[in-house]
Amino acid sequence: MALNFGSDKKHALDAKYDAQKIAFAPVMFQAAMALRNLGILDLVKDSKAGITIEEVAEKLKLPVYGVKVLLEAGLSLEVVMAEDNKFYLTKTGWFILCDELTKVNMNFTQDVNYLGMFSLAESVKTGKPTGLKVFGDWATIYEGLSQLPAHVKKSWFAFDHFYSDYAFPEILPVVFRNHPKHIMDVGGNTGKFAIQCAEYDPGVKITILDLPGQLVMAEKNIKEAGFSERIDLYSIDLLDHSNPFPRGADIIWMSQFLDCFSQDDILALLNCSAEAMHENSALYILETYWDQQKYKASTYSLHAISLYFTNIANGCSQMYHTDDMRNLIAKSDLVLDEEIPDVGVSHTLFICKKK
Repeated sequence: MALNFGSDKKHALDAKYDAQKIAFAPVMFQAAMALRNLGILDLVKDSKAGITIEEVAEKLKLPVYGVKVLLEAGLSLEVVMAEDNKFYLTKTGWFILCDELTKVNMNFTQDVNYLGMFSLAESVKTGKPTGLKVFGDWATIYEGLSQLPAHVKKSWFAFDHFYSDYAFPEILPVVFRNHPKHIMDVGGNTGKFAIQCAEYDPGVKITILDLPGQLVMAEKNIKEAGFSERIDLYSIDLLDHSNPFPRGADIIWMSQFLDCFSQDDILALLNCSAEAMHENSALYILETYWDQQKYKASTYSLHAISLYFTNIANGCSQMYHTDDMRNLIAKSDLVLDEEIPDVGVSHTLFICKKK
């Protein structure tokens, strides 16, 4: 029986090669981490005339054997190239070594995801983040975020903040174009957006809604920034939809927040927002949608991040397609009033009003 590969025109040998890259991906990822963390790629980069295996081993005080197997793996990873028994850094190797986005993603994969991902299939079957058990006995990662090992917490926050750090400065003029007096930051995490709002407009007040553990971290950062009088904290379990949001905010802000929930929970949170809004309020939703990316690398990364949500974060959320969010807004007590694409690295802003 003939197989139907749709529009796939890839040569069979290329497809088989790609399949082997998948088969050995976890092993080769660790090789890339070792090449980076042991200083081998740094040394190769700094050796303009190329460098031999023996020279690397001598300078880094590493066994020749270990350096040899790593650099030879690096050839297939295409992070190094070899000419006349000397190794040189490739462009891919430069990104592994020097590109902040790549470093953040690799550390997030290594420290937050790697150990738990062995149970991904179980998470798919059960709808539970079964990989989270490598860190603690919590229903979601958010409950235990403040208790994660220091290096895991560092990689998690570096990953979380990297994307928003580029988006926030760009979007603040849009947020403040109608001069809001009160902003409610739902899922405010460490208070980073709230602090930037307070810095941007000396007259605005902000309320952060989040779990108690996150609010402890936010309170410390807010106090250090000197904004305790204008930023207040509201402890709430955002998965308990019987808890109403405080009323009266001009803007309800949700940044990289709704992707942390299932579609049923998102619909409930949208309706909680509508209930808390007055007639001139707006809900701002800032998210990264995989179908809105300019580059294949971004789409690939977002599909991988969805698996983090499945196995580690909560078992039921993902990086969504814009149609998923549009459909949920249409089912809610809100209407999509404005859509602003290409914010920061990869974000889209939805602005919603009450129906």
